[in-house]
Amino acid sequence: MSDLAQLFDHAFQPLATAVSTKRIPGGVLGIVDRNGDRIVRSIGSAQLVPKPRPMQDNTWFDLASLTKVIFTTPRILALAEDGAIDLDAPLVSALPDLRQYDAEAWERKVTFRQCLGHQTPFPAVEPIYTYGRDPELLRAFILQREWQARDPVYSDINFILLGFALERLSGKTIRDMEPGPGFAWSTEPNVAAATEDCTWRHRVLSGEVHDDNCSALQGAGHAGLFGTAASVLDFAQGLLTGASGRSIALMRTPLSATRTHGWERPYEGWSGGTLCSPGTIGHTGFTGTGLWIDFDRGKAWALLTNRIHPTRHFDSGIVQLRQAVGDLMNGAQ
Repeated sequence: MSDLAQLFDHAFQPLATAVSTKRIPGGVLGIVDRNGDRIVRSIGSAQLVPKPRPMQDNTWFDLASLTKVIFTTPRILALAEDGAIDLDAPLVSALPDLRQYDAEAWERKVTFRQCLGHQTPFPAVEPIYTYGRDPELLRAFILQREWQARDPVYSDINFILLGFALERLSGKTIRDMEPGPGFAWSTEPNVAAATEDCTWRHRVLSGEVHDDNCSALQGAGHAGLFGTAASVLDFAQGLLTGASGRSIALMRTPLSATRTHGWERPYEGWSGGTLCSPGTIGHTGFTGTGLWIDFDRGKAWALLTNRIHPTRHFDSGIVQLRQAVGDLMNGAQ
């Protein structure tokens, strides 16, 4: 048995236990190395209600906040690499109407780099979808709202605004943009891992975006991407092999003790476990997804689950599951 296969077999056990103890309905675990060797394995159910469906290796997942690092971050960094934007310029260089009625508003001073590193005073999240369902009106609301400044936290608002910048600079809405090879903005319900029985859409969501704000905005920079384990691993292998080197260097460049440009980096208690090399970046998604890329060891792993099906209001143990898988991927006994 190869070292990769042995690591994988050990790392799969916590996922199997989480499914057998009914902490999560199902999941897919995958690993790939720099040479393209990979293993993918699924377990459990893609859907429980209203009708059970088995999980498959090629099940599509709502990737949630992995959208931030697979879609939005690479495109912002590519624009910077091409000279179309300056990462240290304020967002108003692309969004001149941001807080346009107050020239001294702090929001007008926020930069692209600060948004990528979650170093702004925006709140973590806001129930934007409760203000209506007109996507253009909601965009105007977000741009003109007087946001209450607070200590920097991981914030969806940062990447919603970066998504607005992509839309302005391209002249297309995000859902009219190419999502990337192997990715999509929605998929057929019968091939997707179901997420929540939504209390305001009044149905079990499968193949349509779970994130409330992304749904109301009809596409946003913080969530909305769908993919399979294969497409996520393809993306990770592309980073491991060094395509677009300058952008990758920024993805690995620290902006704080916990963040790089777009990604997380290892710190005490982070999602990748305790044994990652310093050259690891990772990110998670609310629906139960996660991707970690270890440049020093030349490997990446993705853990995709439907842990919020049929409800988010349940302790799935996803934090501990991710950390356990990460440690076993890195040789814990």
